[in-house]
Amino acid sequence: MSGKASTSKPNIGLSGSDGLSHAYIQYPPLRCNVPGSSGLFYDDGNKLLLSPTADQVFSWKVGPFDTLIDPTTDSISEGPIIAIRYSLDTKVIAIQRSNHEIQFWDRETGGTFSHKCRPESESILGFFWTDSQQCDIVLVKTSGLDLYAYNSESKSLQLVQTKKLNVSWYVYTHESRLVLLASGMQCKTFNGFQISSADIVRLPRFEMVMAKSEANSKPVLAAEDAFIVTVYGRIYCLQVDRVAMLLHSYRLYRDAVIQQGSLPIYSNSIAVSVVDNVLLIHQVDAKVVILYDLFADSRAPISAPLPLLLRGFPRSSTLSQSSGRESESTDGNVLSNHEAVTYANTWTFLVPDLVCDVANKLLWKFYLDLEAISASSSEVPSVLEFLQRRKLEANKAKQLCLGIARALILEHRPVPVVAKAVNVLVTSYSHSIKTGSYFKGLKPEKSSTSVVQNTGAEVSAIETDVIGKSIIHESTRRVDSGSLNKASTVSSLDSEDESQSANPKHSSKEAQVEGEVNNEISLSTGAHSSYVMQSSLQSGQEESQLTSAAVSPDEMYSFVFSPVDEEMVGDPSYLVAIIIEFLHSANSEKIRILPNVYVLIIQLMARNEHYAELGLFVLNKILESSKEVALQLLESGRQNAQTRKLGLDMLRQLGLHHDYVLLLVQDGYYLEALRYARKYRNYFQVDTIRPSLFLEAAFVSNDSQHLAAVLRFFTDFLPGFKNTSDHNRYCCILNEMNSSTTV
Repeated sequence: MSGKASTSKPNIGLSGSDGLSHAYIQYPPLRCNVPGSSGLFYDDGNKLLLSPTADQVFSWKVGPFDTLIDPTTDSISEGPIIAIRYSLDTKVIAIQRSNHEIQFWDRETGGTFSHKCRPESESILGFFWTDSQQCDIVLVKTSGLDLYAYNSESKSLQLVQTKKLNVSWYVYTHESRLVLLASGMQCKTFNGFQISSADIVRLPRFEMVMAKSEANSKPVLAAEDAFIVTVYGRIYCLQVDRVAMLLHSYRLYRDAVIQQGSLPIYSNSIAVSVVDNVLLIHQVDAKVVILYDLFADSRAPISAPLPLLLRGFPRSSTLSQSSGRESESTDGNVLSNHEAVTYANTWTFLVPDLVCDVANKLLWKFYLDLEAISASSSEVPSVLEFLQRRKLEANKAKQLCLGIARALILEHRPVPVVAKAVNVLVTSYSHSIKTGSYFKGLKPEKSSTSVVQNTGAEVSAIETDVIGKSIIHESTRRVDSGSLNKASTVSSLDSEDESQSANPKHSSKEAQVEGEVNNEISLSTGAHSSYVMQSSLQSGQEESQLTSAAVSPDEMYSFVFSPVDEEMVGDPSYLVAIIIEFLHSANSEKIRILPNVYVLIIQLMARNEHYAELGLFVLNKILESSKEVALQLLESGRQNAQTRKLGLDMLRQLGLHHDYVLLLVQDGYYLEALRYARKYRNYFQVDTIRPSLFLEAAFVSNDSQHLAAVLRFFTDFLPGFKNTSDHNRYCCILNEMNSSTTV
């Protein structure tokens, strides 16, 4: 595997306020110390860490990563072990016993058989299981690839296909289903095959770039200097050029391999990890890590090189013991001190985000510190775009985005600056709704793939599982894999969501990037207007389902605009301007805004008595008509008749006849309300109106003719009204009023 150990003194990083890093490992690690173990092996096809002994193999499931998980055991026969891994259905254990023999062990029956190659002409470099429909297992030999079907009944392997090639070493990841075979004097000529569930695709042969040394000697590329990584569904091969001190990147397509530029390196020993589609370049000798986000065209790092942080490690365990307490030192303390070492000589990096301390039998997982990353840059739109693309900690990324948006407004940053930040959040939400990634459930561990026949289709990736390599011997042959998707460029069912969560761009260059990434299967959710509401960011149920950091309009109101309104002092015009920019972005993306945002605008403008501008907002349709908006106009219009009239007109235009009639009565226009009710009696039921409201209003006016008109209206349009107590009471009142007038 990658990352040979450095001979320099190990570094100890502790959690705490004095630690500064953008990536970290979390204490405690997974401890895999088994007495009599012959080493640790990683089966990335099944995400298993394996520790064989003389007659048993212990296995820990590391996907998802759980440091408290107990191992399972299987019995095996004695013998040397070069590599060991389970079949994808975990029914068979394959053990490479030598360079010429692989033994197969049926877990159900206990039956076993061996497969051997010709020792005089070829040797086995390694093997991996596949989910291909054509074969079950692939043997990588110095003479090429042998693809076999496993036959449990006959206890044998049946040869399906042979790829004749000269092979010096190989690199494979199950995540990509891709195997790269190195050949040539400098081992820089590569043949690639993607062996997926749908097809077997041969990539064009290509050569890697290697600078010449001063002595004009030709350096030889080693297996530990080549990496296959999958980010945002795109497959890259990264190659260390030790002479030029560069890390070259190549993007892999079905019919082309294109160099994508180079990244500087500062160490002779380099290791690569991928965490949530972020590339971690470990400068092992320098004991720092540099983060890159390859979604953007820029090859600039996310941050400066920083040490890897160890979080959660008890400080007391790392303190040097005084001379008076030497006798109190225990094995446990010694082990703890080993656990506190980062970039130790015995670290071996596993695809995509694990590292194993092979000497101390410890397994760690890499994590990103999103809060530290977001605080390290002043480019707010870029930070928000980065956070919006995060999936593993989507809830944390969302809360950071909301916090940044609040801070920008409270700090009274220029409106264009805040508008850019808000636009990032709106477009990201729009994109997540289009692609259906906004509120998907947690993705399963395994997924299937299929291959597209389009030319120019990029080799795609899928996160499923298979392979295990001896961690100690992995430096000479690494493994992992991927598969093709129904897209013209890289895309997988797992990477589909990654690209969907990425913030879309509208410039031609960025649109091209998105087009390359977003060839995923479109999961249309209807339209943007099919708005999904979420109750709370802290909801436990939501936490288990949230796979997108996208911020909905309702969340913008609840966690940005409304809290800012409560905290801000002075003229609210600034906040109104920000919300108008938000509405502009939402309108551009055709996103429906709930009425609470418009209601807040009315409240803010009425607070400063900007009634004229408010009237223009209504007339120019900046405020979308709704019952809630109309009622707020009526409420805010208590001090301004024109604003109240706008509210009444909006109710009428919306066809809310019942509400309109009642408000007319409330304002004393009961005769106008009756005329309106008679005119639109076909649109709402007159019997839903309480006659007493109108009768009381007419009585208060002390006009007997008005009271008589109201009684006549309800007598004509309300069956049975003559038999009600209201009719009898107000008839008596009318008679009294007429009598007093006559007298």
